[in-house]
Amino acid sequence: MAKKVIIATNNAHKVEEISDFFSALDWECESLAQAGIESNPDETGTTLIENARIKAQAAHELSGCAVLADDSGLLVDALDGAPGVYSSRYAGEDGNDQKNNAFLLENIAQVGPEDRTAHFSCVLCFIDEDGTETTAEGRVEGLIGFEVRGNEGFGYDPLFLPDDFDNEYTFAELGLAEKQKVSHRARALRALMDKLS
Repeated sequence: MAKKVIIATNNAHKVEEISDFFSALDWECESLAQAGIESNPDETGTTLIENARIKAQAAHELSGCAVLADDSGLLVDALDGAPGVYSSRYAGEDGNDQKNNAFLLENIAQVGPEDRTAHFSCVLCFIDEDGTETTAEGRVEGLIGFEVRGNEGFGYDPLFLPDDFDNEYTFAELGLAEKQKVSHRARALRALMDKLS
């Protein structure tokens, strides 16, 4: 029988990326909406792990099922780690991917190519049916481009040029299969699977 795991998000892109990763396992992944759960806790943590834990605990309390939550952030060195935990709302509470990307480009407009270093970080918090918690982290280094490029992915993918592809292509130009080879979320998922197996 398949293990039911609720992905504590309503972000369809995240659910697709995580579900695709677990397709080889006997896990049945559902988003909060698919599971009929309304959970949108305030992300009051000051770190990615704190926010992932807040989301996982809230969904676990409501469902009693195994839950996987993530919190991811883009940390730009020239901006002292911003947007960080505020990545999804960098341009304000009513921000979206387009506004966040535009705001980031505006904030680093005067930064030269060699100083546009950044990394994506993903922290996962898995809570099993019995309440056992396991966390894992993944990270990918890269640069921030000077313009939006590509149509795949979401968030800052059109600006992020991963080192693993010699800073030639943005995540949004690579597509899901290539991105999953090196992405912060894929690395965190692999680390989590190592801990759970």
